[in-house]
Amino acid sequence: MKTQHDHELIPDYLKTYIVEQEPSLYTAMDHASWRYILKISQAFFAKHAHQKYQDGLRETGISTDRIPLISEMDERLKKFGWRAVAVSGFIPPAVFMEFLAKGIMPIACDMRKIENLTYTPAPDIVHEAAGHAPIIADAEYADYLHHYGELAEKAIYSSQDLAVYEAVRNLSEVKEDPHSTRETIEVARKQLDHALAAVDHVSEASQLGRMGWWTIEYGLIGTPNEPKIYGAGLLSSVSESYDCLSPEVSKVPFSVDCVDLSFDITRPQPQLFLAPDFQTLKRGLNDLASRMSYQKGGVESLEKAAQAKTTTTTVLESGIQISGTLTEFMKDDRGAACYLKFQGPTQLCYQNHEIENQGPDYHLHGFSTPIGPVTRINGQALPQSKRSAADFSADEFNALKKGGHLEFESGVIVEGQLIGHVNKNRKNVILSFENCTVRKGNVILFQPEWGTFDMACGTVVTSVYGHAADRTRYLKVTGGLKQASGKPKTNLTPENQQLNELYQKVRTFREIASKEGKISQNTIVELQNIQKNLDNHYPNDWLLQYELLELNAQWKLKAPWEKSGLQKLIKIIELAPKQLRDTILRGIELL
Repeated sequence: MKTQHDHELIPDYLKTYIVEQEPSLYTAMDHASWRYILKISQAFFAKHAHQKYQDGLRETGISTDRIPLISEMDERLKKFGWRAVAVSGFIPPAVFMEFLAKGIMPIACDMRKIENLTYTPAPDIVHEAAGHAPIIADAEYADYLHHYGELAEKAIYSSQDLAVYEAVRNLSEVKEDPHSTRETIEVARKQLDHALAAVDHVSEASQLGRMGWWTIEYGLIGTPNEPKIYGAGLLSSVSESYDCLSPEVSKVPFSVDCVDLSFDITRPQPQLFLAPDFQTLKRGLNDLASRMSYQKGGVESLEKAAQAKTTTTTVLESGIQISGTLTEFMKDDRGAACYLKFQGPTQLCYQNHEIENQGPDYHLHGFSTPIGPVTRINGQALPQSKRSAADFSADEFNALKKGGHLEFESGVIVEGQLIGHVNKNRKNVILSFENCTVRKGNVILFQPEWGTFDMACGTVVTSVYGHAADRTRYLKVTGGLKQASGKPKTNLTPENQQLNELYQKVRTFREIASKEGKISQNTIVELQNIQKNLDNHYPNDWLLQYELLELNAQWKLKAPWEKSGLQKLIKIIELAPKQLRDTILRGIELL
């Protein structure tokens, strides 16, 4: 059976990241892992998670017994004004944020391996469904999450960010791949180290990523004496959530300064940020927004865009939006930007809609334009109030149609024949010239043989933000961000197939017992045979052994395997690393 999603308002470039959840790919071992994680977590989170967590599990359609259907979660989330879609593995952070900005929770439908039950760096359905979704039931948190996504959409990301994302995605997926070897994991780890070493500045997207990490993923809420967990990374990690409240982990009062602290996705966090309430998070988000280029504009924002070497959008006060890779810009004697140069596919827009015949297919090899006040037309001085090309009148157009000469305050000169203009909301946004030469002093910026010169009209840069203004049209030409790992995967391998069959038998017996209200003597014999099979062929498998003990305790069977099974678990615990040892002990305490 495959579940379907119908989200007609999702743009095509986001739909490419949506997959069909295939429940048949989940093994009995996967369902057992899910059951165990939620079983030991709910008892702990009843005391130590945000008060909405337990109710949120139920309200978003999540049960302990089986891995949830994302289609069912989608229906439940509607009443909170949210939706859910299935994705597979890592998706680009920008894509994840855009889903959030649209009120859609992307849920990775892959399931972690039993070997990674305590923690996995790769997105999986435990992290997304049992971590993120329940807290959305809290209206204030959902509002914060939505505004976070909207803000993150505007952040300028760098080419270095993309390289780190690719390396993190690769390492996490290699570690979750049942067929990976130590050698392939080590190669992936070195690739990540190389990508991290190449980072020479903290981009806006990185700052937003840190804000998200210390709040959405690893946030605490409440008082220093009684902190509560709400971050999905903690809610989905049975080991780190258990350890994070200890005195060894510092609890730092939350502020916007959390964006100055980096994190390591592969290790437990040595400190966490504690907010008194979700409104405090929103105030921190607003503080960060006031620092960002989309609000500030000007030369500082252009410098960030040029440093990023990625697609950004520059907005002039006339309303025109220029989307492309800003490679350089010139400044006048006052230090204001006076000439912008974009490389590669560039798009001109107004109110987030591509202007006709001004898309990246037309400006395929780049775009450049002077900006700033115009002081003279054909040698005639302009009054102070008329110095923006956005305000040129019909008379001034006529003066340029036979061959004109525009002189900017910066010293940039545009000479050519005006052949057309684009007007939006009573403002000129584009002037088009033929036989055009653009120069500043002795530097030639545009020559007639290069074709038509389309000049953006405006005097100042009011905003610069990440991505293209009309993203759908832009990505149709450029191909967009690289897609994630593709179809959902299964953890079933030839090596664990027979073990999985044992897990399935136990699961079936449990379901029958629940339905009939008892366990028959024949079933007890079958369970005893499974116990012997485990002893003979899978002596290190602890989870199925635990499920046998769980059935014994639940139905008061006084089964033959009770004592030997418990002894086997204790032996496994003695040899297990601390995280797994603590995790198994927590389960034993619940028997």
